[in-house]
Amino acid sequence: MTDILSGYRSRLITIERRSPLTAETYVGEIRFFLEYARKQTPEKGDLSITAGAAFLVNYLEERRKNIGPRSAAKAVSALRSYFRYLISRGLREDNPAAVLETPRHVPRLPAVLGREKIEEIIEAIDSTKPLGIRNRALYELVYSAGLRVSEVVHLDLKDVFFNERITRVTGKGSKERMAVFGDQAALALKAYLEQSRPVLAGKRQSRALFLSRRGKRLSRKSIWKNYSLLAALAGTSSKLHTLRHSFATELLAGGAGLRQVQELLGHADLATTQIYTHVDVSMLRENHRKYLPRLGAVYGD
Repeated sequence: MTDILSGYRSRLITIERRSPLTAETYVGEIRFFLEYARKQTPEKGDLSITAGAAFLVNYLEERRKNIGPRSAAKAVSALRSYFRYLISRGLREDNPAAVLETPRHVPRLPAVLGREKIEEIIEAIDSTKPLGIRNRALYELVYSAGLRVSEVVHLDLKDVFFNERITRVTGKGSKERMAVFGDQAALALKAYLEQSRPVLAGKRQSRALFLSRRGKRLSRKSIWKNYSLLAALAGTSSKLHTLRHSFATELLAGGAGLRQVQELLGHADLATTQIYTHVDVSMLRENHRKYLPRLGAVYGD
């Protein structure tokens, strides 16, 4: 199993050009499949290699008991690429997963926060200490540029261009783009670089933009944890990605075009960006209900 997973992981990254995160997700899915197939192996042979479409359908039915439609779709994609890997090694001649239907799912509207609540979260940061100065710069940048946590984690010092107010980020699929940030983020970043980062770095030499208290590159887990604490102080249970959603929604509400927002977010598909138009309509409807309560009957109240 270890040999198969190692080879499969290598193919995902080198041949299929998947991101490391996607590769780990797919490998995890195939690990579930191999374990399931192994339990059937004593009676029916090595089904992790010889499985037919019917066996895969049964496996997916069992898998769906514990996952949602989005994860089920990833499981199907992982199986297709896994059997492509077996074909490349000469272990199979056909891909039984090619006939599987990708589960459809209704995309959920992303949660967003109003500007006042976001400011409340950022103001909850204690900016008198090095870690607080760092956190303020980090979350100001995430919100101002609409970054993913994976993007902000991998930022290096050389990626920030203050004069142009842009930062070079590496998004999904290892695609680079230039993200724009505003004056507030610029001020917070300068304060961090001048006052906080030298303290955190100490005698260590690091190219990473955001450092931990030990002077190493800040991890995703720490960024998520710190944000959750701040959100709780501000009376919300929002996730870090909500800042990115809020960024996109505010752009559209302010008159930005879908293509512009797509470029700023680094979306490969415009359809991914279009979900924010539905969020904007939902917010308008909620405000309509809130400020014109006499029309509540229209919404079935």
